[in-house]
Amino acid sequence: MAKKSKPVHDNKALIYIVGESPMVEEYAEICSSHGYEVVVSWNSKPSSRLDSKSEIKVSESIPKNCSLGIELTNTDLAAKRKNLDKLDQSLPATSAILSSSVAVAATEQAGWIKGRHRLVGLSALPSFAQKPMVEVAPTVFSPKETLEVVTTFFASLNKQMEIVQDRVGMVLPRILCQLINESAFALMEDVASPRDIDTAMKLGVNYPLGPIEWAEKIGMKQVYAVLDALHNDLREERYRPSPLLKQMAESGEWWKRN
Repeated sequence: MAKKSKPVHDNKALIYIVGESPMVEEYAEICSSHGYEVVVSWNSKPSSRLDSKSEIKVSESIPKNCSLGIELTNTDLAAKRKNLDKLDQSLPATSAILSSSVAVAATEQAGWIKGRHRLVGLSALPSFAQKPMVEVAPTVFSPKETLEVVTTFFASLNKQMEIVQDRVGMVLPRILCQLINESAFALMEDVASPRDIDTAMKLGVNYPLGPIEWAEKIGMKQVYAVLDALHNDLREERYRPSPLLKQMAESGEWWKRN
C-alpha cells in the first residue's frame, strides 16, 4: 500500500462504516467523537438511532475521498461479501478496510476482493467498541503500510491494539461465546436458572457480567454466528451450538429470568 494516502489520524479524515446495528452506530459515534467525519449505512434499517448530537451522515453511496472503510457484519455473509466488494470498488486504492472477522477469517474475506492487501480483520461484536482494547488480525496479504494505517487509527481512538492470529472467532469472542453456549446447555438441562448462573460466575470468578447478561448485551444471533462459524471451521464438538441457543437465535425468543 502506498504511503501517499491521507493520514487516518487527520481530524478531517472521512470514514465509511457499513454493516449491522448496533455495531455501526457504536463505531460511528466513537469515531465522530474523536474528530473524524463519518458516513454510515446498514444492511437493514436499524431500530436504534444515532446520537442526535453527532454530525454523522447516512448514505448508501461511498464518498470517493474516504481514508478508511469499516465493515461490521457477522450474521449474513452474503451481505458482508457485497459490502466488501462495494468498499473495494469505491474506496481509493490507498485506503484500508477493517472488517469484522469473528465469523469468517480475514484472509478468506481478502480473497473476495481485488485489493486484498488493504483488508485487516477486526474483532467486532455489539458493545465491544466501548472496550479499551481491540483485537486485529492481519491477513497473509497485509503489508506493513496497511498495519501502520490501522495502528494509527486505533491509537487516535485511544485504544490498545493487540495483533492476533487470523482465526475464526479470534480470542475474546471465541472464549466468551463458548461460555455463553455452555450456560445455554446448563439451562437446557435445568442445572440452574439464568439468574443463578450469572450470580455464580460473577461471585465465583469475579466476572463483571454473567454469561446470560453478556448474551443479552451482544445478541443471540451474534453469539450463534460465532459458534456456528467455529463449529463449521474446526469440526469440534466443543463448539457445537446448544439447541436452545440456536432456537433463541432463530426465533428471537429469550430465556426467562427466574
